[in-house]
Amino acid sequence: MGLPAGLVKKLAAQGITEPTPIQTHAIPYALDGDDVMGLAQTGTGKTAAFGLPLIARMMDERAKPAPKAVGSLILAPTRELAGQIKDTLLPLVRDTPMKIGVVVGGQSINVQIKRLEKGTHILVATPGRLLDLLDRRALRLDDTRFLVLDEADQMLDMGFIHALRKIAALIPTERQTMLFSATMPKQMEEIAASYLRHPKRVQVSPPGKAADKITQELHFIAKAEKPGLLVELLDKHRDERALVFGRTKHGSDKLAKKLTAAGFKVAAIHGNKSQGQRDRALKAFRDGDVKVLVATDVAARGLDIPDVKHVYNFDLPNVAENYVHRIGRTARAGADGAAIAFCAPDEMGELKDIQKAMGLSIPVASGRAWEELPDPKAKPNRGGGGRRGKGRGGAPHGGKPGGAEGKPPRRRRRRGGGGRSQAA
Repeated sequence: MGLPAGLVKKLAAQGITEPTPIQTHAIPYALDGDDVMGLAQTGTGKTAAFGLPLIARMMDERAKPAPKAVGSLILAPTRELAGQIKDTLLPLVRDTPMKIGVVVGGQSINVQIKRLEKGTHILVATPGRLLDLLDRRALRLDDTRFLVLDEADQMLDMGFIHALRKIAALIPTERQTMLFSATMPKQMEEIAASYLRHPKRVQVSPPGKAADKITQELHFIAKAEKPGLLVELLDKHRDERALVFGRTKHGSDKLAKKLTAAGFKVAAIHGNKSQGQRDRALKAFRDGDVKVLVATDVAARGLDIPDVKHVYNFDLPNVAENYVHRIGRTARAGADGAAIAFCAPDEMGELKDIQKAMGLSIPVASGRAWEELPDPKAKPNRGGGGRRGKGRGGAPHGGKPGGAEGKPPRRRRRRGGGGRSQAA
């Protein structure tokens, strides 16, 4: 593919000898200096798709960065993803003069300022912390020749569009830009038109498509009964890693406590946790000391956690595309995995959006579909609504609370939509 022999040797030492489809298509364009727009789901090797040609081109230049200067800038939406990108690239520059830095929130800004003083070849950053450092004149981007936007659609979801505009305006127009995204919302076209010049478009799987080796199933179940069903299902595979997604920070903490009380080794990560707490939780999960990780969507993108066998959507996401990103945490690198979704009466709208985005119906494992709650703007319907079926998701369960005869109250359904949810 035209990569330097030294880089290929380092890849081989990691057991990597064959490129993934996104790497096969993107790397030659990037080595030629073209701008690249890559569309591919998480877990397909996007980091190496932009990282390898980036390192190769900077090796060719052999330029030492000036004080506070940044040769290449990689922007990522979350601290965890930024750290993972750095960890992926570091072995590829070992035994070379090239320096890779990372700046994210939740860590000492003074320590980061000190590290940036001598200049950085490749800087991985979250947009918010980068702007803080630019305001303090701790670094400069006027010598930056390469810009990468990773998980660009999530940066839009998290409200970073204005930050991206400010940052891009500080980078020379004569640069190479690569943008990688799992989905292609309308606003992404604006981003591409603003930042990329005649980009080569690379798409290896349709947006919204989950990995082929993920087995999906759906349980229709009352909200109050979700914890009991989760414990029941987790109990069947206590020795295997499971990732459980909730929608809110408080709800995720509450669920983690319930699972701990049920005898599981559990950790939780979300936006209210400090960076140290998040790092320790992820390390314990990777090392196997913790078997169940409860997370908000902060963990849904980009994180490469090996051997996650099960992903539970305890709460359905209110942004349909996030379902695909969540379940993409399993079946990594060709392995098998299972994705289990719970659907309460007030989540039918989210379920319909998810299945429409994916172009398929998730197989039902238990219960029967709820009747969707009425739109509060619609005229009142006196004909009675509520649920169909009995018990847990419509299946008889021997008279447990929330059983056969009860109809759910007429509540206003949370309306799905774009933008950043509380979970971020």
